[in-house]
Amino acid sequence: MIAPRNAKKCAGLILAFVLGCLLLTYQGCKNKRAEMGKVLYKHTHNPALKDANMDEFAVVFKRVLAENRDKMSNPDLVINYYDQNDYEPVFVMDHLWNGDLATIISYYKRADEHGLDSEMFHPGQINALMGKLYSKDAIKTTRQAYYSIAKLEIAAANSLINYSNDLQFGLVSPKKIFSRYFIKTIRPDSTSMTRVFAIDNMKAYLDSIQPKDPAYLALQKAYKDGFVAPKMSKEETRRILLVNLERLRWKNKPAETRYVYVNIPDFHLDVIDSGRSVLGMKVCVGEGRNKQYLNSLENYNDTCKIDNPNPHETPLLNSVIHSVEVNPIWNIPHSIATKEIIVEAAKDPYYLANKGINVYDERTDKLIEDPETIDWSKVTKENCIYAFKQQPGEDNSLGKIKFLFDNQSSVYLHDTPSKGAFWYAMRAVSHGCVRLEKPLDLAHTLFSDTVKYNLIAKDMQKDDPTPTDIALRPKTPVYITYVTCWADKGGQLQFRKDVYGLDIVLYDYLKKYMPAE
Repeated sequence: MIAPRNAKKCAGLILAFVLGCLLLTYQGCKNKRAEMGKVLYKHTHNPALKDANMDEFAVVFKRVLAENRDKMSNPDLVINYYDQNDYEPVFVMDHLWNGDLATIISYYKRADEHGLDSEMFHPGQINALMGKLYSKDAIKTTRQAYYSIAKLEIAAANSLINYSNDLQFGLVSPKKIFSRYFIKTIRPDSTSMTRVFAIDNMKAYLDSIQPKDPAYLALQKAYKDGFVAPKMSKEETRRILLVNLERLRWKNKPAETRYVYVNIPDFHLDVIDSGRSVLGMKVCVGEGRNKQYLNSLENYNDTCKIDNPNPHETPLLNSVIHSVEVNPIWNIPHSIATKEIIVEAAKDPYYLANKGINVYDERTDKLIEDPETIDWSKVTKENCIYAFKQQPGEDNSLGKIKFLFDNQSSVYLHDTPSKGAFWYAMRAVSHGCVRLEKPLDLAHTLFSDTVKYNLIAKDMQKDDPTPTDIALRPKTPVYITYVTCWADKGGQLQFRKDVYGLDIVLYDYLKKYMPAE
């Protein structure tokens, strides 16, 4: 235990130390601000810069920031940073004289390798502003120098933030352009963007943000080499590569070791474990707006430029499979009931009984014992007061099992009695859920050789099926996504047609960021 007198002595020493550190920090900042003119003169030998000081520059810089606010992509973030850091021009003072800004320009000029227009980052403007600082003819007064430094600082900061965001997160937010996009996707925030102001090694930083995923590099190489896909024009190939490069820049990829992956344009499901597929199968997905492939990336009309999905399109999402229902009851959605079920019931009064569909009064939730006595020809979408539930059995549209995961679109993976559709090349035929070619194989892969799996297999074979819910532990992530070009495990590029027209929507947003065709 410290004696009172010693405690006071220690407290005094600590206080003196802290005050000393603060004084040194203040003195260092003061010296740095006072040495602005010395640094500028040393590197430019322009007498007009010899008397420059940070306090005078801050007044000018603040004004130039305000004047250029509309030209910046993230003005609040940039202005706030400089306001919090005494308007110090970090890019000019820390990155001009050592060649870092020239290095940045060289990377900008190679942006077309990513399918981006290098002019978006204004390398020519930055280069001209750099040259101006070294020119005694261009800058003859200290005030002129302040304006040139301010403009160069803003151009460098704004362009590097944009370049970093584009390569690390993509140019567009998919959630802003696709109405049925529910995949968790990380977008740039203030923390990621302000990193550019604290870079020590510029080349190392620029190298670190280059996409390195082998899938990206394969498409990038094909794009740079001018690859042309079979039965496709050079221009259409180029556009498909560009939109899929953008998709690969989005931070929405599975981070888990094991997950279920559905690619809509490929009509295929894989269970991925440690980077490889341990189970693959055909799937049927929701009906798409471009199911006849009348619109391609090279030939489409103005109505295709905005996202206007078919009501049955399967949403893009990520979630977690938490359970299965064996021999499920199908709660038939109101839209399907009024478009299809009541139409068939009007044609055949015994249709409902033959299909195992029970009818309920929505107002009371009571079972209607004799639905064949209802005149279904007089029931419409507007006056329908009935709910329909298909009981377990051979005709149940969900088949013998469905795999459940939380999502706001009420879709799931499920079996189907309609096996013929798996032989179709174009399998966008469902009402939105994903139909499985081999549902029992998926159950086996997820549950392994366990008591639960044996129960699933046994219950699916019952002649008098009853619904059974079985929890999946551990839960398994599921991703339903949309990719129209990728490199397979042999390095061969695979192309799929744009059944939902999402390539067209994305391409139209990206056009302004791409090199001239």
